[in-house]
Amino acid sequence: AQLTLAGAERAVVASRKQAEVMGVQVNIAVVDDGGHLLAFARMDGARPGSVYTSITKATSAATKRGATGPLPSADAVDAHLSLAVENAAAVSGGKFTTLKGGLPIMYNDQVIGAIGVGGATGEQDAEVAATGVAELSKAFASTPQSD
Repeated sequence: AQLTLAGAERAVVASRKQAEVMGVQVNIAVVDDGGHLLAFARMDGARPGSVYTSITKATSAATKRGATGPLPSADAVDAHLSLAVENAAAVSGGKFTTLKGGLPIMYNDQVIGAIGVGGATGEQDAEVAATGVAELSKAFASTPQSD
């Protein structure tokens, strides 16, 4: 399975509508399973600095095959994990983040891409991203699948 441009654009539109409902201006990036940009939108009024952040969130979610978000708290410090994250960020050319707002897009238990949102709070970014993922999941459910 492969995420298409049409699917990526569908996720961007759904996410943008959710951001409008929430009253936030964000940047929305959709990437393929390797973290390569397929679609992007910067809403009017969205912070220019969050362009890079949204793309990094999407890339990070796609390549780590999971949602972006904070590492364990200071009470649960894991030195090996901290070093691994630093190294992952360095070798990925900075395309790794623990900021909220990046979600993988799944099809038949396979990561086919990811969406990253930046410009609001982490929780708001994640909610906007989840709407884009939900829209694609709905589309996948209505499409006949061959085994």
